[in-house]
Amino acid sequence: MVQVNRRQIMGRTLVLGGARSGKSRYAQICAETAANANGQTPVMIVTAQAFDDEMQERIQRHQNDRGGRWHAIEAPMQLADSLRAQPRGAIVVVDCLTLWLTNQMLAENDLGVAVSELVDAVLNCQAAHLWLVSNEVGMSLVPENALGRRFRDEAGRLHQQLAAVCDETYLIAAGMKLKMEPF
Repeated sequence: MVQVNRRQIMGRTLVLGGARSGKSRYAQICAETAANANGQTPVMIVTAQAFDDEMQERIQRHQNDRGGRWHAIEAPMQLADSLRAQPRGAIVVVDCLTLWLTNQMLAENDLGVAVSELVDAVLNCQAAHLWLVSNEVGMSLVPENALGRRFRDEAGRLHQQLAAVCDETYLIAAGMKLKMEPF
């Protein structure tokens, strides 16, 4: 059972973790706690695209977990614009940044520009509470191909830039959280 205190539901929070670590669930519970306390509907900005049956099943599982109490926005490419459009005081979860990064890379967009726009949008987002969920992919084997290595490196750089502008960063593993501190 995820336990949340008031301090963990304030400001901008980066939530990192591996596959099936509980990172999305943690952000969802934090947002639902904040929304319930404020009488609001939480917003889920999703970046996934269903290119195959397995991904469609993952998306459906996340939708089922949220139920009907969320307002969902699909933003596989225009995440910065979606963050800028959030009204003051909104309660927002972005899930997930590594899928957004994948979409940007596959579209061959300028990652420097896209990441800069995203960081600026996070800094200027009017949401009262914002959780950014992303996969930590740099703690495993070195990918055997150039695209995999580039993705791992770009994700690491993205996470560092976002952690620098977030109020808190958590690493989630096995359904447990660890607060990260700058060195």
